[in-house]
Formats: sequence, C-alpha cells, structure tokens
Amino acid sequence: MEAPSRKAGWGHRSLMLLLMVYLLLPLLATLIYAFAKEWQATILPESWTLEWFGEMFRDTRFLDALWKSFYLCLISVALSLAVMLPAVFIITVYLPRLESFMKGIVVLPYAVPGVVAAVGLIRAYSSGPLNISGTAYILIGAYFIVILPYMYQGIRNSLLTVSAVELLNAAEMLGASRSKAFVSVILPNIWPGVMTSTLLSFSVLFGEFVLTNMLVGGHIQTIQVYLARRMNESGHLASAIAISYFLFILALSMVLMKLGKKVNRGIAE
Repeated sequence: MEAPSRKAGWGHRSLMLLLMVYLLLPLLATLIYAFAKEWQATILPESWTLEWFGEMFRDTRFLDALWKSFYLCLISVALSLAVMLPAVFIITVYLPRLESFMKGIVVLPYAVPGVVAAVGLIRAYSSGPLNISGTAYILIGAYFIVILPYMYQGIRNSLLTVSAVELLNAAEMLGASRSKAFVSVILPNIWPGVMTSTLLSFSVLFGEFVLTNMLVGGHIQTIQVYLARRMNESGHLASAIAISYFLFILALSMVLMKLGKKVNRGIAE
C-alpha cells in the first residue's frame, strides 16, 4: 500500500512543480528583462543595469499613479465591504428567499463587458444632476460594481461554512443580543473568508485597465494607465514598472493578511 501512496505523492509534487514553473516563468523573464541592458542573441543578458529602475523612481508620475491607484482601490474595497458584509449576512440568515435574486444581481458584472459598461456610465453621468464623468467618483462607483461577485460569494460561502444560522441561534439562546452575537461569534469565524475576498477584490481592481482607461484615462492617471503609456517608450522600463507593481501587491497582501490576523485575535478576545 505504500508504493501507490508514494507514487501519488511524487505525482502531486511534480504537478505542483510544473504549475509553479508555468506561473513564475513569465515573471522571471520580466524580472531579468528589467535588469538587462543589452539582450539580443544570447540566453541571458549580455550586461546588467539598474538604469530602468532609477528612471522609474525619478519619474514623479510613477509614484503619483501608484498612490492614486492605491487609495482609489482601497476606498472602493472598504465601501464594498461596509455595504456587502451586513447585506449578505441579513440575506443569508434572515431573508434566504432573496438569495436567488441577489445572485442574479451580482453576476451582472460578468455579463456586461467592460467597454459596454464604460460607455453606458459615461453617457449616464456626463450630464444631468450627477455630472461626475471623468472624476474619481465614477471610478469608485464602477469599482464597487466590478467586485460585487467576489465580495458576495466570498462572504456568503464563509457564512454557510460556519453555519451562521445555528451559531446565531446558539448565541441568542445564551443571552447575547443579535448585534453582539454578530460581532463576537459570527465575525471572528468568517473573518478569514472576508479577508480573502478583500484581498482578491483589491488585486482585481489594482489590475483593472479597460474600465479605468475609458472612464478616467484622460483625467486621472492610475498605475495601469501609466504602465500602458510607458510600454510604448521602452520595454525595459515597462518590465521594471511591472515588477515593482507585482512586489507592491505582494507586500500589501502580506501586510493586510498580518493585519487581518491581529484584528481577528482582537475580535476573539
């Protein structure tokens, strides 16, 4: 019985290794190209340089675009979390008949292409009482809609996994109010799933280009718009920007995960 399990273990590891190589190889090539000075007919670059990273950080537009992308995505995710967490909790626990209707609403962003959505938003908000076309407000509203499926499904799955209805009933039987039961019992149990949905939503928004470029590309330069414009100038510089962008997302995800663990411990205590 040991031989088949060993073969299964080696097969699993080999598959994971191939998957990691497949995912990391383009990133590795981008990293090498970002440090390459001359790379024409050889396997590895003929010479190396930090020139592209220096040029990137000397450009104030890069840091400005990075900051704009960060706070726009942060506001959008925080707004979505503040609205969707209580809404999904109420629907899942108290109004389960509305779940089918809610599912139909949240999948609409998948059905509407980004170009069509951008054109419709521009036409709807370029005149009238809400003339917010080309501003950060229309982008935050669009971002809120884009991440609806991720927020809804992640929070809902977490509530169903921990059997939120049974936990809530048990807490109320022990004398806890509904609000206290939600904060002290439900929230600590679903917090890992909420953090996963938050990180996924933030990553999706930070990489969004089509909707961002069409809605505010001429007025607000986010990191996606900045990267697209610099790609036409230098492939080495674009690679340096892409690697910096990836490292920023990685560091931010680690910080948010650490923060989520601390918040979870504080809630549990």
